[in-house]
Amino acid sequence: MAAQNGKDLLLKIDMTGGGQFTTAAGLRATRISLNAETVDVTSLESAGGWRELLGGAGVKTASLSGSGVFKDADTDERARQIFFAGETPDFQVVIPDFGTLEGPFQITSIEYAGNHNGEATYELSLASAGALDFVALT
Repeated sequence: MAAQNGKDLLLKIDMTGGGQFTTAAGLRATRISLNAETVDVTSLESAGGWRELLGGAGVKTASLSGSGVFKDADTDERARQIFFAGETPDFQVVIPDFGTLEGPFQITSIEYAGNHNGEATYELSLASAGALDFVALT
């Protein structure tokens, strides 16, 4: 597999609640983390004292983060609206050469920063808020 461009890892926001996804403008860096908790069922009878895990159990989570510069009032306004309303709309994450992850997320933080001689920047953090679907590229 060839290397992929980091700029192709996209975070898209459902702008209307009806499946109209728009790339969050001005992002320079994006990160996704997928996690699954384990359920330890080890007992005195576990072979050789090795830990045993209960397959298919535990909580699955995903977290997203992104940072960038302001370029588009519409996506910035939608992100603020989602945060202050505590909404959990669908987001899409386009993972280059793999596919698209889609589902409900809650924006858990928005940070704004800027220097007197530089551009205004922002950072978003999101946490999964329900079941996610992954559609692989074909």
